[in-house]
Amino acid sequence: GIGSSSLFRVDHDTIIDATKCGNLARFINHCCTPNCYAKVITIEAQKKIVIYSKQAIGVNEEITYDYKFPIEDTKIPCLCRTESCLRSLN
Repeated sequence: GIGSSSLFRVDHDTIIDATKCGNLARFINHCCTPNCYAKVITIEAQKKIVIYSKQAIGVNEEITYDYKFPIEDTKIPCLCRTESCLRSLN
């Protein structure tokens, strides 16, 4: 979308920017009640981002995870529209 980005913090010093190039995981949307979670693992001394399912995911069901943005003064509105939506990403 307009103004969207695909940034993922791997650790304190590393952020991966997949905004213009990356695999399909860069299109996974945020949800306050996600069906997946992201985890950073190390394979042969390289850090990798892995998406794990928290539950069975049906055909045509959107894959989502909680972006867990840091708390800031300016709130980023959440658009997930779930019953338990927190109304902001941070």
